[in-house]
Amino acid sequence: MLKKDIGLLILILVVGTVVAIINPLFISPINIANTANLVGLFGIFAIGQAFVIITGGIELSVGSIIALLGVLFVDLMVNHGVPWPVALGIMLALGAVMGLAHGLLITKLHLQPFIVTLCGLLIYRGAARYYTADGTAGFAFGDSFPTLEWLTTGRTFGIPHSMFAFVVIAVVMWVVLHRSVFGRYLFAVGKNEEAARYSGVPTNRVIVASYVICGVLTAISAIFFAMYTRSISPSSHGNFYELYAIAASVLGGFSLRGGEGSIVGVVLGTILLQILQNLVNLLGIPSSLNFAVMGSVILIGVLADTQFAEYRKRKAAAKGAAAGRAPA
Repeated sequence: MLKKDIGLLILILVVGTVVAIINPLFISPINIANTANLVGLFGIFAIGQAFVIITGGIELSVGSIIALLGVLFVDLMVNHGVPWPVALGIMLALGAVMGLAHGLLITKLHLQPFIVTLCGLLIYRGAARYYTADGTAGFAFGDSFPTLEWLTTGRTFGIPHSMFAFVVIAVVMWVVLHRSVFGRYLFAVGKNEEAARYSGVPTNRVIVASYVICGVLTAISAIFFAMYTRSISPSSHGNFYELYAIAASVLGGFSLRGGEGSIVGVVLGTILLQILQNLVNLLGIPSSLNFAVMGSVILIGVLADTQFAEYRKRKAAAKGAAAGRAPA
């Protein structure tokens, strides 16, 4: 994975340099800070998506969860007077419950992750729209939560707090994925679930845990987005965010077949995506092409992953043939 990460870092530097040459505003402090904020906002749930993808699964309801939990979070504080730490805890618990439900449906009822999370996408989006009567949830003029606003939208030394949160979460998740027994279990399940089960790995619990982690990280993102936008239209808030997460993971080296990837890669993938989005904005390209960019990125990433896998198979077959021809 180190070679992939280095290659992605070089690509980021090259793209960043080209963008800066085309439009020097790219390296202005304000633009860099705004881009860093977006990297933090999108990177948190992208890491959650990566934990699911590494098991060979997929989480398509990310954007709908962000919409539903964002609506509930704002409503609890504004209309019901719930203290923000309590509301925050409730959102994290709901995110965990959603992830747990997805994981149990997949492992206990043997439903396909695509179907389960696609249904979740529709159910949560519909619930958000019903809860607000298809209206907009937000903070009224004068509503203020100084501590929460500083924690989520504030900046220290010019660095957005969303970026700080992203870095902390990335470091913790790096340790979990690359330096823990649970992380080795995730890789094993993604490589070959049946073989992992026969090796004594509690595969069902590992898969469920990956969806719970994704749900909790998505809930954290929902809170940051709610405070960032301060106004949530449940019909559009978080639309297609799952594409950003999948694209960042695929760019970062996470194979959709499972069993491959690194946290450093998904961090770099998120950064590259936001640089590309920034490029679209700075060049005055219609924002309607953003999804075309996302689709192209995912397609290129999957093609590269497929070709790399084929190359490794041919290389392994060649080594096997050479070993078979070697004299005893």
